[in-house]
Amino acid sequence: MNKEVQGEIIKVSGPLVIAKGMREADMFDVVDVSELNLIGEIIEMHGDEASIQVYEETAGLGPGEAVKSRGTPLSVELGPGLIGGIFDGIQRPLNVLVDLEGSNIKRGSSAPALRRDLVWKFEALCKAGDKVVGGDVIGTVQEGKLLQHRVMVPPNMAGELKSIESGDYTVEDTVAVLLDDKGEEHKLTMMQRWPVRIGRPYKEKLAPSEPLITGQRSIDTFFPVAKGGTAMVPGPFGSGKTVIQHQLAKWAEADVVVYIGCGERGNEMTDVLNEFPDLLDPKSGESLMERTILIANTSDMPVAAREASIYTGITIAEYFRDMGLSVSLMADSTSRWAEALREMSGRLEEMPGEEGYPAYLGSRLASFYERAGMVRCLGSEDRTGILTAIGAVSPPGGDLSDPVAQSTLRIVQVFWSLDSDLAYRRHFPAINWLTSYSLYQDKVDQWMNESLSPDFKKLRTEAVALLQDESELEEIVRLVGQDSLSESDQLKLEAARSLREDFLHQNSFDEVDTFTSLDKQFSMLSLIMNFYYEAREALKAEADYSEITRLPVRDAIARFKNVPEKDVKTNYDKLMDQLSSEMAELIA
Repeated sequence: MNKEVQGEIIKVSGPLVIAKGMREADMFDVVDVSELNLIGEIIEMHGDEASIQVYEETAGLGPGEAVKSRGTPLSVELGPGLIGGIFDGIQRPLNVLVDLEGSNIKRGSSAPALRRDLVWKFEALCKAGDKVVGGDVIGTVQEGKLLQHRVMVPPNMAGELKSIESGDYTVEDTVAVLLDDKGEEHKLTMMQRWPVRIGRPYKEKLAPSEPLITGQRSIDTFFPVAKGGTAMVPGPFGSGKTVIQHQLAKWAEADVVVYIGCGERGNEMTDVLNEFPDLLDPKSGESLMERTILIANTSDMPVAAREASIYTGITIAEYFRDMGLSVSLMADSTSRWAEALREMSGRLEEMPGEEGYPAYLGSRLASFYERAGMVRCLGSEDRTGILTAIGAVSPPGGDLSDPVAQSTLRIVQVFWSLDSDLAYRRHFPAINWLTSYSLYQDKVDQWMNESLSPDFKKLRTEAVALLQDESELEEIVRLVGQDSLSESDQLKLEAARSLREDFLHQNSFDEVDTFTSLDKQFSMLSLIMNFYYEAREALKAEADYSEITRLPVRDAIARFKNVPEKDVKTNYDKLMDQLSSEMAELIA
């Protein structure tokens, strides 16, 4: 129940405001600060004094100004109208505020996250008299061209539907009336509110076992992320973190994408805002914004709102997960979020941890990533929802000993280590195959062996071994030259070069190469590895090494990445026959 609590400011320190007279308020209550109605959140209580992080610029505030608690925690509005939206870190709709006030939004400005004037066509799936529980889908709304929005009973409710009717409604209109076990009536609308710092409930969390298909060869084949898994993308400036996240947003198997720009530079977020509406969803041909929600909170926005942005984003993602959908969440970058946490901790005069970050940095990161997962959703019917979380980390100078990178490493299961040297050599995605890893590899290998080919794990394992051998042989080559190596070692270098240039290197701007299906990925890997196997046997039969590398099939294998998906099977069979015949002629 809302409590009217009013206090007054006694101190202002940047985004932190100390107010007295707040004894009756609760931790994490949302407050309105001063006559400007600046939005803030109580983050610490001492007696009747409350420490408030304000989500807007506090310049000009002074002692004596009023602070009024709303009596509710920071919450988001969930319902039709989220898809295609652009929100700030506390879910204010930026596109709506721009229309109201222009490009310079005034302090204290606000608008409902979900538009109250839009009318949605509600199709009821239940009837009066039906027994329902939290999470049950009582109706649907077609939101945009791609998504059927499922209107659910709030998680904490259960009972019998007294009335429900299809029709045209706004998000505030009553679509159904629920009679609970005590005989009390509850009006159900298409909109729910949920506090951002509390994860939405579910029946059971399931162990991830299937790969999230992204179409990126270095990820799917070598370092896969499972559906409902967690991954981090660390790397210095210019190494391609944002490009990878754009590719995953476009191509990964997800019904909904939530992209959180938490503290990146304004020009990077502007690129996202400009590019996403122009990108086409490859599955439907519609704009990518038809299944995307953007949380835009750049580095020049108030620091406290940056801290809240990842909680806002993941709560929205959980809501779509609860519908039984697959959701991909991209956080770019959690380093900027951690810096906001560090600044607020410093203002509170808390004991600092490593490099000034608060001692609870690791637990806050863990509480964010643990909200990802594959779950059995609430409700009478059995449905599975998936939330995959991928966070970019921007350690200074790419230094992985940075506390944010180290804390994240201890939590996530997949580590895509971006390498500036690869980026400078124009090798994209610049994922270093020697330092990256995936802890989902064994489960994914088993799935690939059953679903794709029983040879998948063997080929992938030997391909990784070749790349590791190459790094060791390169040290010898730098000392004494390649000619000093045996022909078998020279062949290893040639096969590893083929893996790097013909398989791992992928052009995101090429219409064919930007996405590779699993079948094509296996075909490409199989061709490269079979060339290596056949060439190794030819060397044992005393074939000339220089003639092996000049075989026409070698160039054909390098060009296989440009073969359209529909022609993969035909071209693969031809190349395998060509490889066998050319090697046989060479040995003969």
